[in-house]
Amino acid sequence: MSKSTTSKWVSDKMVLVAALAAISLSIFQIWQGITADLSAPVFRPIHLSWALILVFFTIPLIKSQQSNLVYLLGRVVDIVFIAAIAWASYHIISFDYDDISFLMDGLTSLDQLSGLIILVLLLEATRRTVGTVMVLIAALFLAYAIFGNYLPSAVASKGFSIEEIVRFHIYSTNGVYGAPLAIAAGVVFIFVLFGAFLQVTGAGKFFIDASFSIAGKYRGGPAKASVLASAALGSISGSAIANTVTTGALTIPMMKKLGYKPEQAAGIEAAASTGGQIMPPVMGAGAFVMAQFTGIPYSEILLVSIAPAILYFACTLLYVHLMACKLGLQGMEVTEKISAVLKNGWHFLVPLILITSLLLMSYSPILVGIAGCVAILVAAMCRKHSRITISVFFEGLKEGALLALPISVACGTAGIVVGVVGQTGIGLQFTQFLMALSGGYLWSVLGLIAIAAVILGMGLPVTAAYIVLSIMAVPSLTELGVGLLAAHMIVFWLSQTSNVTPPIALAAFAAAGIANTSPMKSAIQAFKLAQGFFIIPIMMAFSGLIWMEGQNIDFVIAIILTIGLIIAFAGTIEGRLATKLSIPARALLLVSGFAMLVPYLYINITGVAVIVVTTLINYRLSQNELKQQTAVNV
Repeated sequence: MSKSTTSKWVSDKMVLVAALAAISLSIFQIWQGITADLSAPVFRPIHLSWALILVFFTIPLIKSQQSNLVYLLGRVVDIVFIAAIAWASYHIISFDYDDISFLMDGLTSLDQLSGLIILVLLLEATRRTVGTVMVLIAALFLAYAIFGNYLPSAVASKGFSIEEIVRFHIYSTNGVYGAPLAIAAGVVFIFVLFGAFLQVTGAGKFFIDASFSIAGKYRGGPAKASVLASAALGSISGSAIANTVTTGALTIPMMKKLGYKPEQAAGIEAAASTGGQIMPPVMGAGAFVMAQFTGIPYSEILLVSIAPAILYFACTLLYVHLMACKLGLQGMEVTEKISAVLKNGWHFLVPLILITSLLLMSYSPILVGIAGCVAILVAAMCRKHSRITISVFFEGLKEGALLALPISVACGTAGIVVGVVGQTGIGLQFTQFLMALSGGYLWSVLGLIAIAAVILGMGLPVTAAYIVLSIMAVPSLTELGVGLLAAHMIVFWLSQTSNVTPPIALAAFAAAGIANTSPMKSAIQAFKLAQGFFIIPIMMAFSGLIWMEGQNIDFVIAIILTIGLIIAFAGTIEGRLATKLSIPARALLLVSGFAMLVPYLYINITGVAVIVVTTLINYRLSQNELKQQTAVNV
């Protein structure tokens, strides 16, 4: 057998083993979700080790097969890593936590070796799935925990030994196996699996088709359909990038064909797909982490997120409409009737209605996710044209596990950061530093958090960025009087911005690849279209946009002010509403927009009145222009 034949044989066999392992992981996760037989110190290491093994199976150390010998040597190293993970994880799982002598006498050499193997190989798996930035952040925090005693007293820590680091991060539920991994291994995995089943059964296509039927005939139809489809699919995909690729493959070419510039089409898709992560009922992975961190029921988080999410997509749709007006675009000439789309796919709505209802009724999110998986499969099998084969079912199990790998690995590494913050107490020091730097002003703190969110997001997935930022920044917001839920929601929203903010905007870059255009131009367009990610968190901090019981009037006022702010900024940036705006009108809108943020009601009312009057005058001007054009044509 030649070297090239050998490398291909090895590659094929490892792909097959990885597929079987992925399917087995999904089955194991469903079993654990139903029975909950395994305790946290057993279940979490099993899940993480399984995920790490799959990473080393599916992402080789040496990806190129140009040099077959080097590729084979890389696969040998991967197999050694897999064996080391299996041995170390078995040792950790069989560790006797009831014998607390290890807390006084320390860990044995084998215990330490097992823990170090998991820590090192977790970082290597993170490098392969997420990137080097997150590895460097985790390594920096670990270095701080070990060598913090050599730093100036203002930022110094005790300085922990390797044994203490391993004991805290591996042999407890405070570090690697802490809250972030608990969420990833539980509810997030199940909902990612639910999203995979939506795709393989054809439900995803149904939502895209329905979006085109609803919005396609209007001005800039494909772009508006892209926004609606991303809102429908985004929260269950678990990734803004995955959402961009899924819906963008269909919507971006249609937007280009209609007349949108390639970078505009890419920016629209990226902004809409990123918004899917804040759209109930599932809201990606971060909202489940928020429920764990705050102790607030997920049903409550879901309810308070509805209005801000609708406002975000209204903001994006407004920009899309103004863009279409500037380009003189019309809608699609032919669209399938919504009645025909619903006739073929109405049964796919049942699982979404089911999981939304169950989540609002405060059932366990894990069981709700499993019920959703069962419901989507039953719904698909109920009608002849959507029935799936056993091979498609296993494909869904496999894809669900593989899609969850980056999330599980990233959450395991994020646990290192969370653990170091808890072990060293650096979180309190960071809060004091942030307060000192901002001068104690909420405006300044929000600005610094937004900058930190963009910087962290350049190398971290959104969920990991939210975890890191929330433990560091939320105390600063609460200290300035922002409610706990509102503070977490602000950080959660700002953590999404990295997908659409230059210089590194991953969702925009993915969309640019589909649109065959400049990634940076696409990122600039996406940033403009995703203004809601900055506007709405500001309103969360300065108004009653996060609804709490008994604050109905404040909530309604906050919605009105937010709509006013969105219209004012959109008109200022785009230079038009119904028709072109004069420079004085744009300046007036900008000033009125800032009036929405002043904590005096009469100034707010004046600002709203000016925006309404300016919009009405602009609309009348557009009607007059239309009459003149009609008269000329006649």
